[in-house]
Amino acid sequence: MMKALFIQHDHVSPTGPVSERLRHHGFEIEERLVVSQDNFGKPNVDFEFPDFNDYDVIIPMGAPWGAWDDACIGNWLLPEIEWIGQAVASGKPVLGICFGGQLIARAMGGSVAPGAKGEIGWTYIWSENPDLVSNGPWFQFHYDHWQVPPTAVEIARNPVSSQAFTINNSLAVQFHPELTASALKGWLDWGGDKKVIQDGQDPVVMQAQTFAEESAARERTFDLVDNFLKQIAKLI
Repeated sequence: MMKALFIQHDHVSPTGPVSERLRHHGFEIEERLVVSQDNFGKPNVDFEFPDFNDYDVIIPMGAPWGAWDDACIGNWLLPEIEWIGQAVASGKPVLGICFGGQLIARAMGGSVAPGAKGEIGWTYIWSENPDLVSNGPWFQFHYDHWQVPPTAVEIARNPVSSQAFTINNSLAVQFHPELTASALKGWLDWGGDKKVIQDGQDPVVMQAQTFAEESAARERTFDLVDNFLKQIAKLI
């Protein structure tokens, strides 16, 4: 049986339809949590990353912290960047989601920095390869932007930021294909509601929109996972 490892950086990042689709393809799912709920307010914890060779695919997920912020989370951020870089360089398939995609960018010679404008909510993107990454809409919740690594191929963007790139057998996406309405509630409950309001949006309406979008978004995520496994990871 093939094995997939999810790196969950915080306690409110369920793996959602991404892991659901991997299970459909026969993957055994392992989830490792970096920052526990008890440490959420002091996230610069120590964490030991496993041998990536024990897994067939690695999925580093999102986080409420900056992928550039070595001062805040460097105890585990810097080791994770090195670990991901070694995995991607070796040809190990990595699917980086939002913060996880930014880690791939840093690890492979790109960069990550706060952007002039963040993105929160459901947005369309422009994909040059919609048979791999569709135009969406996809859910966004980020303030930081990556610079694409020099050997990567950018395949999607929008007017705010780069949205997806491929490198070796790996794919980075800036959006959140794993998001469900219940996951969004967790984000809002743990401080995201204030960020939504500061962005001039209504978190109640955003939650209702996510409920309405959930079924179609789930199918888009299934397609994304299938396309990644077939075209990039070459595992099915």
